[in-house]
Amino acid sequence: MSALRFIAKPKLRRPILVVAFQGWNDGGQGATLAAGYLARSWNAARFAEIDPEEFFDFQATRPQVSLVDGETRELTWPENAFFHARVAGLDRDVVLLIGVEPNLRWHTFSELVFGIAHELGVELVVTLGSLLADVPHTRPAPVTAGGSDRELLERLDCGTSHYEGPTGIVGVLQDVFRRNGIDTTSFWAAVPHYVSLTPSPRAALALCERVAGVLDIELDLSELEQAVDSYTEHVSEAVAGDEETSTYVEVLERQLDSDEPLEEFEPEIPSGESLAAELAKFLRERETDGGNSGATPAG
Repeated sequence: MSALRFIAKPKLRRPILVVAFQGWNDGGQGATLAAGYLARSWNAARFAEIDPEEFFDFQATRPQVSLVDGETRELTWPENAFFHARVAGLDRDVVLLIGVEPNLRWHTFSELVFGIAHELGVELVVTLGSLLADVPHTRPAPVTAGGSDRELLERLDCGTSHYEGPTGIVGVLQDVFRRNGIDTTSFWAAVPHYVSLTPSPRAALALCERVAGVLDIELDLSELEQAVDSYTEHVSEAVAGDEETSTYVEVLERQLDSDEPLEEFEPEIPSGESLAAELAKFLRERETDGGNSGATPAG
């Protein structure tokens, strides 16, 4: 039995495939936040899904149990699903693959994704990722790019990625598509490492802007922009409570704004887990006091 299940098979016009996965490729959830925002903005419809049974170690990526109406338990399995959208002002369609990086059988998984893309007539694949880096939360998220369409990358004026080392499923997918003659473009947004467990609307915003640039369309990003303002305010207030971290952020800001190397500065800053816990505590206290805790768009 095939691991791919169609709900409905859409008729598409020269589609572009946009891909994002939770997991190693998704620091601060930037990639999946971006893909989820695009899917909602375009009213994308789910049309196919991949059976998780063959591709997940459920002891490593466990299904989740949640309560419905406070009583009924509902089980949610890790999933990878395809959506399609007609985008206003665009003479071609968009397909989105949004899900969770598989644990097992990456060769089989990648060939499966390529097979459906080939069947649908996909002409370009755009993969989204977000990574932890020495960047401040108060500035736009830097984006690096790579891919086979050099003209497109030059037009979008992104920094070129020269990364070498371990890769995730998006790197494997890029290789499969490239070897089969389909152009690929990859965008990676940087997320502050000192607040790595907090969802980053800044990274999501930067990635959505790049996708809009690829499609050459206007995209309403006001919801993400509002989330960025809230994120910046809340993280800044949390960071202000720790002198070392606050000083470290100031150094990152000066380095980015001046574009000149500064004297070496290595403060003892808390881990991402520690600061994320402090931030969560800060937001809970703010909400208890009647403040607005803000809202980050869900992926």
